[in-house]
Amino acid sequence: DPQQLELATSGKRKLRRFIVIDEVVDELYGSKVREYFEENNVQYKILALPTTEETKSMDLVLNILQEVQNFSIDRRTEPIIAIGGGVCLDIVGLAASLYRRRTPYIRVPTTLLSYVDASVGAKNGVNFLQCKNKLGGYTPPVASFLDRSFIQSIPRRHISNGLGEILKMALMKHKGLFDLLKSHGKYLLDTKFQSYSGSADHGDAALQTTRIAIETMLEELAPNLWEDDLDRLVDFGHLISPELEMRVLPSLMHGEAVNIDMAFMTYVAYMRGLITAEEKEQIIQCMRGLELPVWHSGCSWPLIKKALMERLKHSGGQPRMPLPTGLGVAEIFNDTSEETLERAYKLWVRE
Repeated sequence: DPQQLELATSGKRKLRRFIVIDEVVDELYGSKVREYFEENNVQYKILALPTTEETKSMDLVLNILQEVQNFSIDRRTEPIIAIGGGVCLDIVGLAASLYRRRTPYIRVPTTLLSYVDASVGAKNGVNFLQCKNKLGGYTPPVASFLDRSFIQSIPRRHISNGLGEILKMALMKHKGLFDLLKSHGKYLLDTKFQSYSGSADHGDAALQTTRIAIETMLEELAPNLWEDDLDRLVDFGHLISPELEMRVLPSLMHGEAVNIDMAFMTYVAYMRGLITAEEKEQIIQCMRGLELPVWHSGCSWPLIKKALMERLKHSGGQPRMPLPTGLGVAEIFNDTSEETLERAYKLWVRE
């Protein structure tokens, strides 16, 4: 913004920034962040917080807002900056949307999951009454800054967790992305999504994979940002997983719970004759190759039934079940019988 730039360079007014950073990220990168603001002569306040599914609550939002109020920001020209994983981005987005009705904010994702998922779209929220993201809103950030170098410091399991959301987009919309994950999954895990000049055999798999995942996600979200249309392919893996994830906290991460849901739905698609036995096997093998769980003892038949009843409440009385109809193609179905679901469940558990 030229006006802001002039203010900053004319010395009339110092730039000010309020930053919320996940406390683990702060330990790893906090000194670099502080150095950056000091070198650029920015007056700043950094609030380091524990941002996990267990702390993702309205209390944390109010804690942030208290600090924002103390620091005092101009809601037109001083965006709040969120640096962290998906939970951090969600909490800060909600806090910003509430402060003086809407304060701009910037997302800086530091995990693979948040890089390809939480960085995109308008949603933010917190857990409430043991329900995932029960409180929230639709306030897009003014920008998302994507830097894959953050991903090199996260544990392998967290990278696998992010691959769950990438696989979702591959199965719903992009056969080429599915093939990339099948061929380069282990390499992406081993190299932590960094790009190396000596990796000719793999092309730049990390760049390709993340770019396609984000572009397909945007294609799906942009025309329906406020979810006026409840038929959403991006809901694949999100019918049973919210119930499962909250029930077994903290044993499953978000992308792992999503993958267990996708594995079950792959069996539902097979049982309905939408995919062949070979396609089902290819999907499950790809999941295993990405080191994602394909089953969990907590995902019982009563939990599945309860989760699908909840789904009906929030999706206009229809299940709106996205299912693969091949590799990289999908449709939404409202006519899957309970008998089909139960047969799919029994086969899934047996295999």
